[in-house]
Amino acid sequence: MNITVLAVGTKMPSWVDQAVDEYAKRFGRDIRYTLKEIKPEKRGAGVNAAQGMAAEEKRIMEALPENAWIVVLDERGKDIGSVELSEYLQQWQHNGQHICFIIGGADGMTDRIKQQANLILRLSKMTLPHGMVRVLLTEQLYRAASILQNHPYHRE
Repeated sequence: MNITVLAVGTKMPSWVDQAVDEYAKRFGRDIRYTLKEIKPEKRGAGVNAAQGMAAEEKRIMEALPENAWIVVLDERGKDIGSVELSEYLQQWQHNGQHICFIIGGADGMTDRIKQQANLILRLSKMTLPHGMVRVLLTEQLYRAASILQNHPYHRE
């Protein structure tokens, strides 16, 4: 199974990259996890939030894997737990789908991207820093995979 995360933003702190790499390498051979950074549009100098999101939308759309099942992360998305995420993961694996998670930029994402999503999820009601979202998403995907493998990483 292929999981791609498209994340608007570059130059994350080293702890973010280290944590994402640590969880990503735990997936093993069954899941190929890829994080692709999308260059954010600079704001100011005549570029407002809507224009910036439109430029980022173009970059996101170009980076989307072909025929991917799209999951957008948004603070107004569906609230699920780790076990429910593992059920989604099991379904995606069974269907052989390439899953693409999208983490928007500082101003969020355009409605067009959200409309193309197969699922809109939230990690928290709270606003989180983008680096933290990368880490939390990767950890939760690893946790979901460990639940499916009856690995003791997840406890209830």
